[in-house]
Amino acid sequence: MFSDAQLAYLSSQILGRLATLGPDGPQVRPVGFSVDADAGVIEIGGYDLPSTRKWKNIRADARVAFVVDDLASTDPWRPRAVEVRGTAETLAVADGADRDLIRITPDRVLTIGLER
Repeated sequence: MFSDAQLAYLSSQILGRLATLGPDGPQVRPVGFSVDADAGVIEIGGYDLPSTRKWKNIRADARVAFVVDDLASTDPWRPRAVEVRGTAETLAVADGADRDLIRITPDRVLTIGLER
């Protein structure tokens, strides 16, 4: 689902923003991430994920948006971004290690400033 340009950009970044739907409305949080290019998914890890609001939000409503963006240049102004809209699943690992994951499967991928 990701183009070569999108994969190259996502692989060059380490921070994105995950938007979930909570009981009080949308929640957006900065998160570290990786891309599994073979599976075509975004994976988000973190400390004690099952106790977080984003984990609980996803368990109640799997719809998410994920954005990675930066400025390639300010003169000229050249923003770059990849927005992923899709569904997320929570994957808990029961061995006590911090390997729990949120995995996002894209339904739609939007790009700004990467492909000319």
